Amino acid sequence: MYYKFSGFTQKLTGSASTTAYSPQGLRSSVPAESPAMVFATPTKVVSEAGAGVEYMGANKVPDFQRLFQTSDGVPIHLKRGLSDKLLYRTTMALTVGGALYCLVALYIAAQPRNK
Repeated sequence: MYYKFSGFTQKLTGSASTTAYSPQGLRSSVPAESPAMVFATPTKVVSEAGAGVEYMGANKVPDFQRLFQTSDGVPIHLKRGLSDKLLYRTTMALTVGGALYCLVALYIAAQPRNK
C-alpha cells in the first residue's frame, strides 16, 4: 500500500502508487510558459510625455536650498518660521511631559499598598 500526505486532514492517507510518487505541487502537467503580468499597463518614455507633465508642480528645490544653506545662526529645524517653532515646542513639551508622567507612575508603583 502507498501513502501520501493529505493537505486537508494533515495526516498520511492511503493512495495509489501514481499519486504517491507525484507530491502535491510537483506535477509534470504544469505548463512551462510564464504567466502574463497582472499590472502590465503601457508606460510612457520621458521623451513621449511631452514638454511638461501635468501632475508635477513648480520645482521648489532651489528655493529650499537657498533657504537652508544661509548661515544666519538659526538651527536647520527652525529655518521655515513659525510652523517649525510650533512643531518643535509642541514636541519638546510632549517629551518632557511624558518623561515626568513616567517618573510619577514609577514613583506611585514603587509605593507599598496600605492594608
